[in-house]
Amino acid sequence: MVSNIQDTVSRLNGVGELMVFGTQNAMRIWLNPAKLDNYHLTTNDVMSALQTQNVQVSAGQFGGTPAVKGQQLNATIMARTLLQTPDQFGNVILRTNTDGSTVKLRDVADCKIGTENYDIQSFYNGKPLGGMAIRMDPAANALETATRVKAKMAELSQYFPRGMKVVYPYDSTPFVKISIEEVVHTLVIAVCLVFIIIFLFLQNIRATLIPTIAVPVVLLGTMGVLAATGFSINTLTMFCSGHSHRPSGG
Repeated sequence: MVSNIQDTVSRLNGVGELMVFGTQNAMRIWLNPAKLDNYHLTTNDVMSALQTQNVQVSAGQFGGTPAVKGQQLNATIMARTLLQTPDQFGNVILRTNTDGSTVKLRDVADCKIGTENYDIQSFYNGKPLGGMAIRMDPAANALETATRVKAKMAELSQYFPRGMKVVYPYDSTPFVKISIEEVVHTLVIAVCLVFIIIFLFLQNIRATLIPTIAVPVVLLGTMGVLAATGFSINTLTMFCSGHSHRPSGG
């Protein structure tokens, strides 16, 4: 998730911060103290061998000096020299003996792929998951940001392993949608009540229509001023700012 999703989603417009709950995969090397002592090796010897033999090596350059006339490209070639599988790590040479024999990492340790650390474990309905939380940019629109995130996750899910899917255990945007719908309903009811009450008192359709039409016109003018000055309707109706609308998924 860290290598395939985090950077992609964090670059979406409206996403301010993306936090990952859990850790990415890592090569776990379980040393056997008895075997280390038998070969007269220490953990420092193992670390030194790994740092020496598991390195990223430059294989040269495209367009290196001396450059030909008109050349505009210069690129470094990086060879795939980093170890990736347990067998490759097991073949790391810890020591070469005087008789030509070698002591390898597999002789003193078990190499297995696991998680980077086991301090955090995430579950959803009893099943393991890789969780992430998205904090929205303060200047962004919550509904639009949530739509972009869900669309991107639907696109990325096509490349997920079999049996893996995206779920959203907590999403604050439905509350925003309901609040906006309630505002619209309240405005419609208010206009109807204004029309009915004024008509009952004045008993005149023309005199009733003037204040009835004035209500939505005044509201539209108010919203226009708010939009022009950078404010949103949240300030008036929901008593909250963009900081609290944080669509999140796991």
